[in-house]
Amino acid sequence: MGECLDRATGGLGIPQAGTLGVVFSKWVELVGLEIAAHAEPGSLRDGVLTVNVDQPAWAAQLRYLASDLLAKISVFTGSSEVAEIRFRVASTELRSGREKSPRRGSRAPD
Repeated sequence: MGECLDRATGGLGIPQAGTLGVVFSKWVELVGLEIAAHAEPGSLRDGVLTVNVDQPAWAAQLRYLASDLLAKISVFTGSSEVAEIRFRVASTELRSGREKSPRRGSRAPD
């Protein structure tokens, strides 16, 4: 089935099903628990992995780690299909369902 998907999506800039599956399903193993708590893969197209992060500070920190993450992804997938990682601050909560921390100056609920 993976081969059929790969043939159908190859011309659309979508990576092989195996690469896509590993990046999304093994994310915690790829990046570790601490990073996974603040970042998750959003999309993978034309060799660019877009990662959604919950805070600008995490985007900045992860930019410094991008080459290490790319190397790890390459080892996990056995492919060099992911050539670049872009980080963007997500405007909504990440899938994990954790609550956002209150803004500075806001009171905690009574």
